[in-house]
This record gives sequence, C-alpha cells and structure tokens, in this order.
Amino acid sequence: MSLLTQPLSSRRNRFKDRAKASSPRRLRLPALRLDWPALRVQSLWFLLCAAPLGALTYALDRPVRVVALDGDFQRVSPAEIEQAVAPYLTAGFMSADLDAIQRAVEILPWVDHARVQRRWPAGLHVTVVEQTAVARWGEAGLLNTRGELFVRAAAHVPAELPRLSGPDGTEARVAAQYLATESRMLENGMRIAALRLDERGAWEMDLDSGVTVRLGRRDVAARLDRFIRTASQVIAHRAGDVAYVDMRYSNGFAIGWKRAAAPGAPAPHSDDPAV
Repeated sequence: MSLLTQPLSSRRNRFKDRAKASSPRRLRLPALRLDWPALRVQSLWFLLCAAPLGALTYALDRPVRVVALDGDFQRVSPAEIEQAVAPYLTAGFMSADLDAIQRAVEILPWVDHARVQRRWPAGLHVTVVEQTAVARWGEAGLLNTRGELFVRAAAHVPAELPRLSGPDGTEARVAAQYLATESRMLENGMRIAALRLDERGAWEMDLDSGVTVRLGRRDVAARLDRFIRTASQVIAHRAGDVAYVDMRYSNGFAIGWKRAAAPGAPAPHSDDPAV
C-alpha cells in the first residue's frame, strides 16, 4: 500500500514515531556532592602552613641596611648607582623589587647590564657591567660593540675612538661595516680614523695617516680588497702627500695629491667614478 492510499491516522502515527525517534535524549548527571568535612580539613591545613610562612616573611622583611656594589666603575660612579637604587630601599629585605632595581640601574647611560641579588641578612648586592665604546657617532654620540647608540651627547668623548657617521637609523649598519673593515686594515698595518655613509649609500673612510679612501656604493668589499692589495702599497711611502685614493673604478684607482700631481701617479680608466 502506498503512502497516498494509507489512512490519515496511520500516516500521522508514522510521523509521530519518526519524531520520537529523532528527538534527543536527556542525560542525567549524577548529583555533585562536596565533601565538606574534607574541605574544611584541607583549608585548615592551608591556613596552618600559610600563617607561619607569612609570619616568617614578615620577620625577615627587615630594612635594607647594606648595598654592596661590584664592577670596574670606569665610566659609572658608585654614587650614581646608589642614587638609582635609593628609591627602592624603602621596601624591606624580602619585599624589595629586584627587577625594578635592575631596570633603574640599567637606564644609566654607561651601564650595559646589571644584576641585583639579596644578601642575608639585610643587604643587596648590585653587579654592574659597563658599556664598551668602540666608536664615536657624529659629534658626541657613542656606539657599543653591538652597534647600539647608547649615549647621544657624551660629556667626555675618548679622542682615540674612530668617528662613524651616517643617516639616522644606520648606526648598527655603519658599526658592523667598521668592525669588519677595521680588522682587515689592522692586519695590513693601517687604522681607520673615520668611516662615513652618505645619504646616497656611498662609503668613505679616513685613515689615521690622513688619507681618505673613497669606496662608493657598489662592490664595496671588492674595492676594499683592491685597495689593500694594490693602492695601499703604492701610497705606503708617500701617504703624507696623498689627499685621497678613489677606488670607484672598474680596473684601477685614482690618487689625489695634496699638492700638484706627483710624477708616476696612475691614470686609470673610469666607468662611473660617481658610484
């Protein structure tokens, strides 16, 4: 018998059966029962343990009486460290915020990093590592070994440091180029007095002999190699007469003399001396 020929009541019953079969079943979860006596015992044990610990912490949180300092202190004075630490000594031995004290010390200009420790029974120990300045930046800035500008206007700038310069934001790049170049120059008996990166991306360096070496923008490493291998040998005995050596040539270099052109000066072919 087809669905159309079945009685209406039979079809309704069939739809009801389907609806019952598809309806979701309700699950009954077991009732949650708390073991109140056990919870009270656990809470009591917690209080019994926490109370002595809190009392011990309170007893140990005595005023800080001694601040010991450790470091070379060539550029940072102990008085500066003590002044940075002083605002945090109102807290006790246990409640002193060591991280905050460390940050206060590390913001001092010549401090590279610091470590703060508690020393029983009522003291703090502060270890300070100073920055190592490898070069000047501009007029009075100082760069560390990571190429970071850690002082923008130093009151005292070591005169022996080379002077680096470049557009804002290029400190790390110029410092990296200096460190890579200086080691090679020292191996060949020369020192860099200054290294410059201009707005166009061209490099130029001054040697401590007074000679300026123009390296340009392209093939800087190859031009530096050629200067060390050939040009430096040519000017070795006449550096006092040389104003600059221009390495921005495809197959040679040019020498600029401080006075009139000296005899024997090379006349290289230039492909584009402005790059």
